[in-house]
This record gives sequence, C-alpha cells and structure tokens, in this order.
Amino acid sequence: MGLFDEIGRFLETQLEDYIRGNPQLELWALEDRLRAQETEMGRLIGELQTREQKFQDQILALAEKVKVWHGRVQTTQAAGRADLEAAAREREADLLKEGNIVWAQMDLVKKRLAQALEMQAQVKQRRQEVLTKIAAQGPAKQSAKANPFETVAGPGQGAAPFDDLERRFQQWEMDEEVARLKRQMGR
Repeated sequence: MGLFDEIGRFLETQLEDYIRGNPQLELWALEDRLRAQETEMGRLIGELQTREQKFQDQILALAEKVKVWHGRVQTTQAAGRADLEAAAREREADLLKEGNIVWAQMDLVKKRLAQALEMQAQVKQRRQEVLTKIAAQGPAKQSAKANPFETVAGPGQGAAPFDDLERRFQQWEMDEEVARLKRQMGR
C-alpha cells in the first residue's frame, strides 16, 4: 500500500499545483464545494424540520393523555377513590415528565435548525460571491464549459446510499462547521 499512497499523494499535489496555477479552476472548485455544502444543508434542514414536526406531534399526543389523566384524577377525587386517585396522579406526573423531555429534545432540534438555516444563508452568500468573481473574470478566461467540475462524481454519487457511519461523520463535520462559524461570528 505504501507505493499506492505515495502515488496518490503525488497526484493530489500535482492537481493542487495545477489548480493553484489556474485561478479560474480554483474558483470553480470552490463554487462546486459550496454548491455541495448548500445541497447538504438543504437536506439537513429538511431532516431537522421533519424531526421538529415529529416532536410537536408527540407533545400534542402527550398533552391529550395528560388531559385525560387529569380528568381521571378529578373524577376519582370526587368519588373518594384515594387508591385510584394516587395512581392517576402518578400517571399524570409521568406523562408530564415525558412531555418535558420531548420538549427539551424539540428545543434542541429548533436550535440546530436555526444554526443550519444561518449557515445555509452564509454558504449561499459565499457561493454568490464566488460566482460574481467568476463572472468578473470575463468570458475570455472562462472555458467553453460552464463548470468543469460538474461532471466529476462527488462522494456518494453512483454509489450505494450513505451508510450510518458516513451519515454520523457528515453530522459531526456539520456540527464542527457550525461551531467554527459561531466562533468566527463571535470575533
């Protein structure tokens, strides 16, 4: 494997040098990466919105159960059934605790959704800036093909769907990027 690693590193270095020597290609590569990030952010936002909706539905279902059990507490109290009243109060308290947990999870998803929306806007703005720079280069410097990187297969294209490990790494990388952007905005 040592020989293949060395060849791989050599080819990567050659490609990086070639791209650095051709700034328009570097801009196209950056635009391609930003477009991929924008697409990934859209997917993440959709996923987070779906999770938020599921939590909202779960909270509404729990609220209905709490309402039912609260009515049972009142009914058993009025009937003088202390044994059933205590059990009904306990069930109501358990449902309230579960509701609080689901609410906290939903709140976390809402925060991540807000971060993802903010990051998507930043990526979109950055991509627009890159496209403006590309357009400013003029038609003489641009190739006949709009983006030479569009035909290059990205990660996961033509392959099986992402496996769980890939998804977890993408999630971790996305969280790291959000944290980095927060630090940048805090300066």
